[in-house]
Amino acid sequence: MYAIVRTGGKQYQVACGDQLRVEKIVGNVGDIIELNDILMVVDGENAMIGRPVLENAKVVAKIAEQGKAKKVLIFKKKRRQGYQVKNGHRQLYTSLQIQEINA
Repeated sequence: MYAIVRTGGKQYQVACGDQLRVEKIVGNVGDIIELNDILMVVDGENAMIGRPVLENAKVVAKIAEQGKAKKVLIFKKKRRQGYQVKNGHRQLYTSLQIQEINA
């Protein structure tokens, strides 16, 4: 059994026991959260597809980690102008442990 979940503007395929890294979700490590934006649930041959989401479906997950991704360097330069800028960015993420899928 697996589900297609939408969170943080992205879609993920999840199954029970999966570890998933998504955009930052507010909460503490160990908190239980429910993802209600379920687009599709597949159980063997039986597939339920939402238009656009399934009303009664939810995915229960536990927050395993809150952290920052590796630094991405941004470097801008214009030749012969004496212009150069160096910036860095570390995206915040939440690591989720999928516990159950209810359809």
